Amino acid sequence: MFTGIVEDTFTVGLSPETLRRTNLGDLRANDEVNLERSLVANGRVDGHFVQGHVDGTGVVRAFRPEGDSLWVTIESAPDLLRYIVPKGYIAVDGVSLTVVEVFPDAFTFMLVAYTQQHIILPHKPLGSRVNLEVDVLGKYVEKFIGEVNNGARQN
Repeated sequence: MFTGIVEDTFTVGLSPETLRRTNLGDLRANDEVNLERSLVANGRVDGHFVQGHVDGTGVVRAFRPEGDSLWVTIESAPDLLRYIVPKGYIAVDGVSLTVVEVFPDAFTFMLVAYTQQHIILPHKPLGSRVNLEVDVLGKYVEKFIGEVNNGARQN
């Protein structure tokens, strides 16, 4: 929740749930964070649906350059990885990205040169925790299928 702004600084309040699910409790004064504006409802919708909710965290395990792009590997827990699919979306520290590969304990994506220059992720040290938002559609499908399989939904 936004609580105030003074010159080039703003403050927010954090709930215990936010602190449990995010890396915000790890931050210190003057640490950089990535902020992105939300999509306006009257604009053209193109790309990924990112809600701005953090489902959990992952850990930066590797950076590997390829041309002017950068491969990034993020380790994550199985409860989040089950929603991550190749060519699906993932939001990492609020940046909506396309997943390339998924492994039993991690996933990869690539950052093009422009994105590398405009976000903080490429500057984080290996081992840093990052916030993850998985595809909400996968969560809804899982819930619906679970209800159908448990007989909770009738035609």
